[in-house]
Amino acid sequence: MAFVTPSEELLRRSSTDIENKFITKYMPELDPTAVKVYLYLAYICRNSPNLEMADLCQALSLSEEDCANFLKYLEEYELISVISQSPYEVKILDVENVSGAPKRYKPEKYSDFAKAAQAIVTGRMIDTGEYQEYFTMIEEGFDQNALLMVITYCVGLRGNDIRKQYILKVAHSFEQDGDTTVRKVEDRLSNYTASTAALIRIFSAAGLRRQPDINDDKFYKKWTTEMGFTDDAIICAAKHFKARSIERIDAAMDELYRNRKFAVREIEDYCDSRSSVYALTIDIAKSLGVYIQNCAPYVENYMNGWISSGYSRDSLLTISRYCFRCGLNSFEGMNDFIQTLYTAGIVSDGSVESYLEQLMQDDKLIKKILSVCGIARKVVSQDRARLAAWREWSFTDDMILEAAKLSVGKSNPVAYMNGILSGWKKDGVSTPSDIPSSAPTAASASSDDRRAEIERHYYNLRTAAETRAEQAQAKAKSDPEYAALSTELTDLNIRLAFAELRSDQEAAQISSRIASAQAKADLRLKALGISKDSLTPHYSCTICNDTGYDSKGLPCACLKKFLGR
Repeated sequence: MAFVTPSEELLRRSSTDIENKFITKYMPELDPTAVKVYLYLAYICRNSPNLEMADLCQALSLSEEDCANFLKYLEEYELISVISQSPYEVKILDVENVSGAPKRYKPEKYSDFAKAAQAIVTGRMIDTGEYQEYFTMIEEGFDQNALLMVITYCVGLRGNDIRKQYILKVAHSFEQDGDTTVRKVEDRLSNYTASTAALIRIFSAAGLRRQPDINDDKFYKKWTTEMGFTDDAIICAAKHFKARSIERIDAAMDELYRNRKFAVREIEDYCDSRSSVYALTIDIAKSLGVYIQNCAPYVENYMNGWISSGYSRDSLLTISRYCFRCGLNSFEGMNDFIQTLYTAGIVSDGSVESYLEQLMQDDKLIKKILSVCGIARKVVSQDRARLAAWREWSFTDDMILEAAKLSVGKSNPVAYMNGILSGWKKDGVSTPSDIPSSAPTAASASSDDRRAEIERHYYNLRTAAETRAEQAQAKAKSDPEYAALSTELTDLNIRLAFAELRSDQEAAQISSRIASAQAKADLRLKALGISKDSLTPHYSCTICNDTGYDSKGLPCACLKKFLGR
């Protein structure tokens, strides 16, 4: 590797010209020998790239140690980059790309400022690095006297042994806001003094045990000037939000501003409501059997949506207790159930109570049916769907129980029940008195067995496909990042349903967020090595989805094939 190599930008130049910025900006500041080193490096770069460190030392009559020090010196100015020291490899940088002023200064240039600064900071010695920061700010336009005023302010606020980090933080804050002249610094400090009394009252309300400083004044101006809050409103917020830092007070004001709560009364009512929502969140978590450490994300992602949809405290608690009994013991599971209720128009307390009561009665009936059949297990969603289908066939609960009695002892009693009820539907048997009193003939028994076999076949196919999908979903949601994205998508889809009723623009914005979250979720699945396709059931027959009948209720081709085995 060559000792000195040019950067790509420099290679594009047609000569070894020294750029004007080096002459006008850097050369006056550089040590004279460092200028020689830089010029000779530029010469080597263009004309003799195979020369090494020893050749540079010989040409300039310098020791290798001196050359190394000058290379480091030039690197501090961002004029070169030392890539390697054994052997030495140096890249000359493009001066036009170097930003800012030179970073090193002759101490004597700012000796008066340095003496004045040290006279102010009497509790410790100002080190070289701190001076260098001050000199850089002065070079970039910060008036020396204005900077001394800032240092004086900081010492007066924090004491003579104040840490340099605080002074520099405050000074850079002034610099970023363009307050770098004596007049601007005076105005800013006087304005801060005017707001100090208000900040002290706010800090007292928040329980902050320190004096306000200039950075706190920036927050105060944001709250009062930009947002339009009064001092009393800020104090009220600090008390009710129990903010214990300036950042938490700021977060509280942002939340109130987003929700358009400005007057003291509005803030008090909002905080009372907010407290009740947080308390309700904890009660729901207890009902679901879920431990939560921080309520905020659950309020943001679930509670606010449920409440804005019209669900009351009593309804939500009732729903949470039902979800726990049904195995939906998570906020996400409860959210899915509430989405189903909302789609069905079940929102008011009375409609929720009636619907849940009906569901519980149905579960009791299903347990009784399973018990009659000789099956001991929990009620699952497929049982509820099957009961709903039998009722759509116009069978009463008594008729369904009669079918259960005839299914005792079968290898798959539920499938056998389905076959019996299907036969009764076909034969017009609708009441217990219509059921033939004699035992089924061999032919009818054979027919029933055949129906049961068909039901069992498709039941097993569906269950296998759905189980595979559920296992893939469980694996994906075991990853915290994907689980969070999945929860976000569920919440956004609920919000989209509401937004579509209110505003096309709002719906479009939420749709965009859904697309973004879905893209992130897809990337996370790919990183986990999980196919997105595996999260949905893949039935062996895409026409009937392993039910045996197509969308028109006609026997599917796969059923005909199964019967023709």
